[in-house]
Amino acid sequence: MRSYIKFLIISVALLSSLSSVAQPVRRWGVTIGGNYNEIHFKQTDIFESDRKFGGSIGVTGDMMIPGVGFGIDASILYTLRQGRIHLGDRRAWESQGIETQTAQLHYIDVPLNLKFRYSKLGGLESSIMPFIYAGPTFSFLAGHNKMGDALKYTTVNVLLHAGIGVELFNRVQVSGGYSFSVGQNLGTKLLDEHVAKHRTWFVQATYFFK
Repeated sequence: MRSYIKFLIISVALLSSLSSVAQPVRRWGVTIGGNYNEIHFKQTDIFESDRKFGGSIGVTGDMMIPGVGFGIDASILYTLRQGRIHLGDRRAWESQGIETQTAQLHYIDVPLNLKFRYSKLGGLESSIMPFIYAGPTFSFLAGHNKMGDALKYTTVNVLLHAGIGVELFNRVQVSGGYSFSVGQNLGTKLLDEHVAKHRTWFVQATYFFK
């Protein structure tokens, strides 16, 4: 994780030096997305956990270096991640009246990306440009449902993510990717070592204002 953050810092420093040569293009917009999340427990043989759909909404700003293709972006997003946890299938929890139900976790996410946008398309770049991106997401737990008081939660976590997408008409970006937690997001109170992390597929669309 430390080496990943060091790489991001070096990349931002490089972009800053490039911006002194070429005037960067800055803009901001509105982002909306969906996700398909798994609350993945370390010990998978105790009970099952099913993927569930969630979503996100927020604002995004980016800065691209003309003629280079590299840039950075950052967002502030409200994100709902869910997973159906089968605690009620085991007597240890069923005897306490805890049922199988969906865990709903509400986050304020701050994803940071290093982005490369390919623009040498012989004139087509004004209509469509592919791009790739990767970076960390700093995730802050804002709330959750109670799940019968069976779970304990981590309030701050870091996820790593990567994705691909296209920019349409220099205005709309549509992308998809995968993220996974570096540390634990939650765990059961009965078993200290039974902890879980988010593993998430996601899609997003951003409309940029000029």
